[in-house]
Amino acid sequence: MKQYLVTASFAALMAATPALAHYGMIIPNDPMISQEDGRSVDLTMSFSHPFELDGMMLDKPAAFSVTHEGNTTDLLGGLQDATVMEDQGYTLEYRLDRPGTYVFAMEPKPYWEPAEDAFIIHYTKTYVTAYGDDEGWDTELGLKTEVVPLTKPFGLWEHNVFQGIIKMDGEPVPYAEVEVEYYNEDLSATVPDELMITQTVKADADGVFTYAPPSSGWWGFAALNTADYTILEEGSGEEKAVELGAVIWVHFEEWTGN
Repeated sequence: MKQYLVTASFAALMAATPALAHYGMIIPNDPMISQEDGRSVDLTMSFSHPFELDGMMLDKPAAFSVTHEGNTTDLLGGLQDATVMEDQGYTLEYRLDRPGTYVFAMEPKPYWEPAEDAFIIHYTKTYVTAYGDDEGWDTELGLKTEVVPLTKPFGLWEHNVFQGIIKMDGEPVPYAEVEVEYYNEDLSATVPDELMITQTVKADADGVFTYAPPSSGWWGFAALNTADYTILEEGSGEEKAVELGAVIWVHFEEWTGN
């Protein structure tokens, strides 16, 4: 089994500064669409620091698709330019013709991050269920790297535990580091220290991680590993490391019981 490790220089840089975490984002207007909600879902795509609502440039992705009942459809041509968090993002309205789970996935083009001296590619997923049918909630897409949910990634109460398995090239990644961050949509959440903006957990020997969020809303899980290849950075003429992120966005509902 291949091991994907953070390079020494990259790890030292990350340890030295509490740098803002980057996240690919696919946020639907609702992760659970009922008949009363209509027949479509509205999606917003961005690349950003979600807690600070700090957007970054998202070039048109290399791929954007939806998978439903084992069939994958290319949606790249349907993306509409949009301003998201004051930077370039995209939107898409997608018609939901049948019940079941729809898995939206985005592969961005490599993003050069000078502060980390590395390129970033975040393979990002979001799951949407339609018309009360949750079939396919654990769908695995076979991306270069991805979070495969072990907990149904919708219909969760705040404080529920979410579990996923980190995979690279279809194989679990032991002890992968997972960054967790809240999408602070109205900037109402505050932290006593910057170190608490991004929570960090490690997967176990089987690549499984566990997290229970403290509040309702959208939470992003990003498992970061260094690729087994490099990319030429034109400015310096040097080959640079590539951070591969397996990202999943999960919505937790506000508890309405006693």
